[in-house]
Amino acid sequence: MKLGIINSAFSQAGVDTVTGLEHIARIGFDSVDIFTEPSMISADEISAITKTCEANKLPIFSLPVVAIGLIDFNEPVREYHIARCKEFIDLAAHWGAKNILLVLGEYIWQREVIPPEEQWRWGLECCRILGDYADRKGVDIALELEPFRLSLLCSIDEMSRFVRECDHPRVRANIDISHLVLADNGPEEISKLAGQAIHVHISDCDGMVHGDLPPGRGVVKFAPYLQAIKELNIDGAVSIELEYSPDPTRIVEWVEEAYTQTARLMDQVGLRRLTPRSSNEPSFQ
Repeated sequence: MKLGIINSAFSQAGVDTVTGLEHIARIGFDSVDIFTEPSMISADEISAITKTCEANKLPIFSLPVVAIGLIDFNEPVREYHIARCKEFIDLAAHWGAKNILLVLGEYIWQREVIPPEEQWRWGLECCRILGDYADRKGVDIALELEPFRLSLLCSIDEMSRFVRECDHPRVRANIDISHLVLADNGPEEISKLAGQAIHVHISDCDGMVHGDLPPGRGVVKFAPYLQAIKELNIDGAVSIELEYSPDPTRIVEWVEEAYTQTARLMDQVGLRRLTPRSSNEPSFQ
């Protein structure tokens, strides 16, 4: 698998997009995930990202999108978020990205008032619509597991069930290692996502609260999880997710540390598949 990072690590620290991408390439990452909003990004910035990634042989692998309105009980809200997600799919196709990383929402009102089965059904319906659109664009959808009590996809079992019931070849699963730890899902359960998982997030945490720390800063024992992921034989990327650096002025060191530690962990289990930068061309359009 490739070793990537979500570029929001830099943007949240006030670093402009191009400079952040140049740091990502210099540090040695194989790919990058772009955190953006298609309705707000300018044509100039799209062009700048394209040119910077081309110049640095840095493929764009994924575009994360949080679309909690896809399971809203108001139909116009769901329709808006379907249209919004289609914009992400269009931009992913433009950049030659493999997937959009889709975060669904939570059951509202403590699973009371609105039957939870209805929210589940709305999620399935919306993902099938998006899956059809993504298929026409040659893009996959990787669903995020969120380790919160009321999240629709809050465990490996619920993720696997959703993907199975959605029954769409473009709708698949993302594996977020620290989220699995927080959801009390051990590495032995990852095999349940065989044939379903296409993307991976990696970060550390304190075992109790969502953290998005560089590996080694928390309590996660990564080797068993990475070994289990290796056994799935995913042709994808392990993308580092770093959020809200405690010292934004030292963000470069924060990212370098995360890269070094993750590369070491992937090497320990033989998970990283290196491709020479000279032939690692992104398929931009």
